[in-house]
Amino acid sequence: MNPSHGKRLRQIKSVDQSTGEVLDGVVVYCAVKQNPYANGWIMNSQEALETIAKDKDFTGETLRVLMYLLSRLDFDNWIHTPLQEIADRLGMKRPNVSKAVNLLESKGILIRGPKIGRSYAFRLNPYYGWKGKVKNLDDYRRKQVEEEVKNLVKRHKKNNLQSVSNKIQEETNSNNNEIKDQPPDELENTRSGIEVARKEILKLNADEPTRTMLLSLLDQMDEMIKTQPEKIKS
Repeated sequence: MNPSHGKRLRQIKSVDQSTGEVLDGVVVYCAVKQNPYANGWIMNSQEALETIAKDKDFTGETLRVLMYLLSRLDFDNWIHTPLQEIADRLGMKRPNVSKAVNLLESKGILIRGPKIGRSYAFRLNPYYGWKGKVKNLDDYRRKQVEEEVKNLVKRHKKNNLQSVSNKIQEETNSNNNEIKDQPPDELENTRSGIEVARKEILKLNADEPTRTMLLSLLDQMDEMIKTQPEKIKS
């Protein structure tokens, strides 16, 4: 009896019909997995196919090149097929093949990879299809999201840095105008303040671009003081 459910457990066993021996467990027969496309197949996004069909920039030759590249798609979406091979197989001129590949790349359907020999490898954008394990596709998408997040953070930091730089530049320009009107003793004080600020900046826990930018602005102020040697005490 199962103490948790109060129900009798069924004792299922197998019997050897030849000897009558009772065997633990049961025999399970699994059918052989059938591959309906023995020469290779890929997964496609129907939404992506509609996107391609609606794009008026895709002519007959471009679509033919795309279909041929899909027929040569390797695992994890890699494609390494020389342009001349495509031209020969499709009866096209090589410049036309090159133009078609460039268009597919500009549309984001093909992603340029490393150069192998005299030609580049490409990768089919997984949005349009995938050849390989679904797990690998999930890993690829996760890495793409992580990369997009990193780039977003970088752009955010760059924009913030540019905003800070612009504000400091405005203050520096204002300070430079004030320096022109300062008497000699105040110029000396300003110069001393610049040196103190420079030391403090070097102690800051800031990234190198920020530190370099701040030091550069201090140098500008210092140069402004040096242009007025008649005011500076010798």
